[in-house]
Amino acid sequence: MSAIEDLLRTMARLRDKNGGCPWDQEQTHATLVRCLIDEVSELIDTIDRNDYPHMREELGDVLIQVVFHAQLAAEAGHFNFDDVAREVNDKLIRRHPHVFGTDKLQTSAQVLVKWEEIKAQEKKAGTANSATTGGEKIFKDLPPRLPALMFAEAVWKQIEKKNLPTDGAADAARVRALGAELDEAELGRRLFELAAAARAKGLDPEGALRQHATQVMRETEARAAKQAG
Repeated sequence: MSAIEDLLRTMARLRDKNGGCPWDQEQTHATLVRCLIDEVSELIDTIDRNDYPHMREELGDVLIQVVFHAQLAAEAGHFNFDDVAREVNDKLIRRHPHVFGTDKLQTSAQVLVKWEEIKAQEKKAGTANSATTGGEKIFKDLPPRLPALMFAEAVWKQIEKKNLPTDGAADAARVRALGAELDEAELGRRLFELAAAARAKGLDPEGALRQHATQVMRETEARAAKQAG
């Protein structure tokens, strides 16, 4: 029996109504969200420290979360761990035609362009976004629980990538001017000082940034839709 099969059996045993673990039996997808965030954060810490022994352990803790959610879904008749693994494996093969198909891509930049093309084709088969211009999405779907800094970066990435109009909440000239002053150390210093100042003022920096990034996204959507009309 493989190690992953052992892990799946262990999780099923923990969830067993007869002799399983009371805590594990009580969990739901919703109650496990905080556990998932904590485990991913601990994994990131080991990556930042290049700590391979603990990285292996934290990768296992993240894997437990995947197995746990798959077990809950299997019990409810939705899908199981094999379905999860099969779907992501199919996706990897589909999005790497230069490895598993006949496409010839030589650089990482070409790979990323092709990846986005394939993702767009996949999304076209799904539900359409309500904010559209010319029938196409303005912003791609972003995870609603993405950390605020990553969310803000992803919003700006889409603005730059699609050459969307900026004004009001997002000023491209001001962004470029700020960027000219920054290196990694200076960026870290400023972000830390802003977080510390927010704490002293009783403000929520995570929430404030998320709200502003959302405002930028909504204003850009409205401006692009107006131009298209």
